[in-house]
Amino acid sequence: MASILVAEDDDGVRLLVSRALRLEGHEVVACEDGELALERLQADDGAYDLVLSDIRMPAMTGIELAHEVAAAWPHLPILLMTGYAEQREAAEDLARIIVGVVDKPFTVPTIRAAVAQALAATTAEAPMLRYA
Repeated sequence: MASILVAEDDDGVRLLVSRALRLEGHEVVACEDGELALERLQADDGAYDLVLSDIRMPAMTGIELAHEVAAAWPHLPILLMTGYAEQREAAEDLARIIVGVVDKPFTVPTIRAAVAQALAATTAEAPMLRYA
């Protein structure tokens, strides 16, 4: 299965997503914000199959994290999560560097399906995925 880095500041969402993905057989590393996620990526030299990040986080947003990831590891897929319509619009401007956006709140089957599709897609081969 895949190695996934999750960046999410909400403890409950981070725990839910991490557990759901681990039960699917994925290896999950979870970070509380974008800065910690970037530090972990740098320490592991981007050795992940997917970055799954909330957009709205303290210190470093998911959008800022996406830019950093795309610059350092351009082939590493990035899937974003948000509960805010205006952030979804901002994420659409990132279509060339992310594989999709998942709307919160979501169900366990929805996040699992979004991750599976993101892992199967690359930013060059598929249009941005939308999950509601």
